[in-house]
Amino acid sequence: MTPAELSRTVLRSVRGAVEEQELSVPVPARIVVQPPPRPGCGDYASNVALQLARQAGRPAREVAEILRKRLIGSAGITRVEIAGPGFLNFTLGDGAQAALVREVLAQGDRYGDRSVRSARGVGAGDVAGPGSSPDREPAPDREPGRGPDPDPDPDPDPDRGPAPGPAPSARDVVVAEALARIQAAAGVVAVDGGQAAPVATPPDLTALIARLGVDEARWVLLRPAAQDPVRVPERPVQRESNPRFRVQYAAARARALGRYAQELGFGSEPGDVGAPARGEAVGEGPSDGSVSAAQNLQTFHTLLATYPSAIETAARLRAPDRVVRHLEATADAFFRWHDVCPPLPVGEQKPLAVHRARLALAEAGGTVLANGLRLLGISAPEHL
Repeated sequence: MTPAELSRTVLRSVRGAVEEQELSVPVPARIVVQPPPRPGCGDYASNVALQLARQAGRPAREVAEILRKRLIGSAGITRVEIAGPGFLNFTLGDGAQAALVREVLAQGDRYGDRSVRSARGVGAGDVAGPGSSPDREPAPDREPGRGPDPDPDPDPDPDRGPAPGPAPSARDVVVAEALARIQAAAGVVAVDGGQAAPVATPPDLTALIARLGVDEARWVLLRPAAQDPVRVPERPVQRESNPRFRVQYAAARARALGRYAQELGFGSEPGDVGAPARGEAVGEGPSDGSVSAAQNLQTFHTLLATYPSAIETAARLRAPDRVVRHLEATADAFFRWHDVCPPLPVGEQKPLAVHRARLALAEAGGTVLANGLRLLGISAPEHL
């Protein structure tokens, strides 16, 4: 069961409770399920009972118990528990993670794209026009950055040109372009209807690209939140200490695993990824007290599952940095899992079902990373 399927299942339980008059509330349009705030609270959680309690005029835990009884035994759900004031915690069946991987691979480059059609956008390699926006044509009789011309001046001064607006900065242009892609993928209609005229590349963006390259320049401009300053490095660093490189490297590594597996004569198949290597059993924390392998695996799956909602949140808040942070977390989780659960056979080992399952999970991770990089206008190279 995927998060989207779980959301629909919970929504059906609410609708059923209303239809059978167990609850007297308007049926919500959608139910939000999210990863729980801490380990040990199931795979996903929802505050739907707290949201409905006031309208129902009943305690939230009582509403939660009505929904819990309806959800017990649902396909793909192993356990439903009530926590705190009325949160519902869901533990999914053993096939839930494989189902998620299968969904990501089936949708491919459309995973996370809720729009009717994908936003084409400007390719990450289009250095000549980094300020242009997807599917936009210059509006007739308009200056870049201006609305429709006002009524003609009855006494025009031929020496007086139109009053120019403030010139957009490099950050303004790159954020606007990335946000157009993100909003298109989330199915959000832009405030300007997506018809704003393109602007010329600002001189500071041209200089930054010349100094850092396109990918690094865009990353450093998109990474900070709107209220935070941009920190420009002296030069791009091609090592894992650089978050942009780490994300691209993880995407390239996932693709490389597929090529190496093909050379060994096997392909990917979603399934049980098995216990980690190096003698560490799933569910047992290592002796140094760091996060256990089971938690690393759960974190990786959760980040893949919540990528579509991260895109929707970034579009709603007009915050491309949300996508950047999600990709960084996904790349870090990929490497933590990959290092203890190698997708390829080691030494004289023959390819097994567990290797096919791990390869599928790695490819799903690479798909999410590549999709997110494209939305940001940053390349997802096959080799790095």
